[in-house]
Amino acid sequence: MTQHLAPSLRPAAGDPARADGWWRSAVIYQVYVRSFADSDGDGIGDLRGIRERLPYLAGLGVDALWLTPFYASPQADGGYDVADYRAVDPLFGQLSDADDLVREAHRLGLRVIVDIVPNHTSDQHAWFKAALADRPEGTARERYHFRPGRGASGELPPNDWESVFGGPAWTRTTDADGTPGEWYLHLFAPEQPDLNWDSAEVRAEFDSVLRFWLDLGVDGFRIDVAHGMVKAAGLPDIGHTEQAKLIGAQVLPFFDQDGVHEIHRAWRRLLESYPGERIGVAEAWAPTAERLALYVRPDELHQAFNFQFLTCDWGAEPMREVIDDSLAATLSVGAPTTWVLSNHDVVRHATRYGAGDDELGLRRARAAALLMLALPGSAYVYQGEELGLPEVVDLPDEVRQDPAFFRGDGQDGTRDGCRVPLPWSGEAAPFGFGPGGSWLPQPGAWAGLSVEAQSGDPRSTLELYRSALTLRRELPGLGDGEMTWLEAPEGVLAFSRPGFVCTLNTLGDEVALPVPGRPLLATEALEFSGGTVRIPSNSCVWWAV
Repeated sequence: MTQHLAPSLRPAAGDPARADGWWRSAVIYQVYVRSFADSDGDGIGDLRGIRERLPYLAGLGVDALWLTPFYASPQADGGYDVADYRAVDPLFGQLSDADDLVREAHRLGLRVIVDIVPNHTSDQHAWFKAALADRPEGTARERYHFRPGRGASGELPPNDWESVFGGPAWTRTTDADGTPGEWYLHLFAPEQPDLNWDSAEVRAEFDSVLRFWLDLGVDGFRIDVAHGMVKAAGLPDIGHTEQAKLIGAQVLPFFDQDGVHEIHRAWRRLLESYPGERIGVAEAWAPTAERLALYVRPDELHQAFNFQFLTCDWGAEPMREVIDDSLAATLSVGAPTTWVLSNHDVVRHATRYGAGDDELGLRRARAAALLMLALPGSAYVYQGEELGLPEVVDLPDEVRQDPAFFRGDGQDGTRDGCRVPLPWSGEAAPFGFGPGGSWLPQPGAWAGLSVEAQSGDPRSTLELYRSALTLRRELPGLGDGEMTWLEAPEGVLAFSRPGFVCTLNTLGDEVALPVPGRPLLATEALEFSGGTVRIPSNSCVWWAV
């Protein structure tokens, strides 16, 4: 299979003639493969199901889609435990399905970004099996982090590092004679041993893997744990417990080490050796916006997820602070800022913003969407947020599959709640997800939130997103570029862009403002009196000026 870029790929929002990179203004839709659309009735989403639903994404108005891992995997962590980086897992189809999906997306003017998981493999990967079979200090073990334990007989882990999923970040092996052996490092589940990026063999293998998918035609990679491949020399103790809470708050000896940037520079050179502006996107947790910006310097990756924006509290003051810090940091390296509100690892923002009040959460989520899509740079939409889907918070324990749910002291273990399959149509589950059931149960109330139920309803969240994405593409002042803050009452954010103004009321009460221009789009109904507009609580408005 060869790369097959289609000439019809449409430009992202803003000036269609701009030559500084499609990704700078792009709206990219995250597809969680398991939960998007099921074509064969096994209750699990697949590549063919995605391909059949591509017209929906093209009609929504996004520029690209990002696919979570669909590689061969035992599925210990939803596919982020990869056993073969060049094969499609039978759950999701076969390699020809991936090829067909990319070709059809390009025909529809959509680009395709795929996940790459370079920090760790599956424990079922051929390399790790060979490492377990090898002797201590053997060459097969050099691809991973194997160490003797501490204590009188090596019974203690090599250091105090903890898994992000909870518990020690080390598991002890058993030697061929049945006696306890060395320990191996896994910053996530024990089924996900960390690779040793000091190994030239590891680096060469991933160059080959990237080329395999670029040759198939993908438009780039979202790099899982882009901050994690390099570990501090000597693997020093941290001296703290509850280390998962420190991620993104400080540089840790296993995360955000400066050595990762050499890897990303090499990958940037590889991407630029291909035609069609292929990109790299960092999933990187860094303690400051300035350190995050290091990942998107001109010779490194093209984008990095802005988790500071995702985790920001609702309110004008904290939001403005995060926006200012983010824009200043990326401007310093000439990169676009990338905005995101939800993804497959966090509680959906319609629930986060509500704090137990679903109506309030949805109201704020709709307003946050317009804010995000009006800010300079690129934006990511997680599947289902355009439907206003809430987090499913009442899944029975027996159906949960998140490995963090079964371990203590790590992540909350609630990621299943944002991964429930999408409702497409109908009055009962699985709501058009596929001809069978769904791998996680869908709430009955989602009948009213399906694509079918919301399509054509001008008050629906789906139509709000469709309208916003249409305007974002048509208005030359949106997408990448500059913005200027405007004077506004406390609790209100107002900013201008060329020919455009955005106003966000984060308060619990309506506010009265001078009418800034012609209303284009609003999350709630507006009231006008003379030259004044009353903007409802927790709402956002776009204006043409």
